[in-house]
Amino acid sequence: MPTALVTGATGLVGHYLVERLRRDGWTVRAFVRDAARAGALSRAGVDLATGDTLEPSGFARAARGCDVVFHAAAAVTPSGGWEAFRRPNIEGTRHAIAAAASANARLVHVSSVAVYGGNARYRDDRTAIDEDAPLTALAENAFYARSKRDSEALVLEAHAAGTVWATAVRPSVIYGTHDRQFVPRIARLLERGIVPLIGGGRSTLAVVHAANVVDGMVRAAATDAAGGRAYNLSNDFPITVEDFFRLGSEGLGVRIRRIPVPYVVARAALGAFQLVAPWFLGSRFNAVGSAALHFVSRDNPFSSARARRELGWDPSVRHEAGVPEAFGWWKAHH
Repeated sequence: MPTALVTGATGLVGHYLVERLRRDGWTVRAFVRDAARAGALSRAGVDLATGDTLEPSGFARAARGCDVVFHAAAAVTPSGGWEAFRRPNIEGTRHAIAAAASANARLVHVSSVAVYGGNARYRDDRTAIDEDAPLTALAENAFYARSKRDSEALVLEAHAAGTVWATAVRPSVIYGTHDRQFVPRIARLLERGIVPLIGGGRSTLAVVHAANVVDGMVRAAATDAAGGRAYNLSNDFPITVEDFFRLGSEGLGVRIRRIPVPYVVARAALGAFQLVAPWFLGSRFNAVGSAALHFVSRDNPFSSARARRELGWDPSVRHEAGVPEAFGWWKAHH
């Protein structure tokens, strides 16, 4: 069976990826900065390689003998400005490319739909954004989006140059157990008991379960034609804002009172909404404003048709089970 090196193995996607690979019979090696803090991985039979994605020689040693490098490590909400995103996300990816190339391994890079920008993704004609959509200019302070776009470009350029076989996946907002970003923010909001629903909460969220993202990653690694391609993994199953809150509250075991807020009121009070938006997005897209308002009031703008068509992506974890499980896990462990 093949051997995989996983970066970001202690994170949300990494957790599900390690489980999936081991279940499929892979030999799994996790690239971690601190072996003492990755004891759960070691106890689960995962080999540990200690090092840092910013240190290229250690990265190359960790990749030696591997068939695939799954690069899931990234800075999502670090403190600091552009440099706090650039070094781990861009330079770390540059070293992932070099490590995979030195090992003659395939590289699967976790990018993000953030590459499409904030407001530009919402088209007036409501046509879905696919991978052929042009990438418009990003705001200067859209640090996360800029770092993901630049790191993905490095990956696809390296494939085009023949340096390494590489592909990229672009998830939307990811949720699941072990989530340290999205679920905790929503859980704290739900625990307050009163939840505002802009437009009645009828819009479809741009969220995807981590296990389904991992399914797309594994399929991409095994698909020759995926080399040099990027794949949206952004809409496994449609779920409205209201249903997400309802299922989340079931997982938490709390009762919530839902308060409808007309969109025109929310739009007019955008300044006030900026106080609410961090519960949903934190600083992930670094543009808490109209883009965040769109996130909770307009339908998911992305299409994952290419992944379904070319990779045979067939998500198995539905939100009816995945959302309560994620919030229940948070309640038990936070």
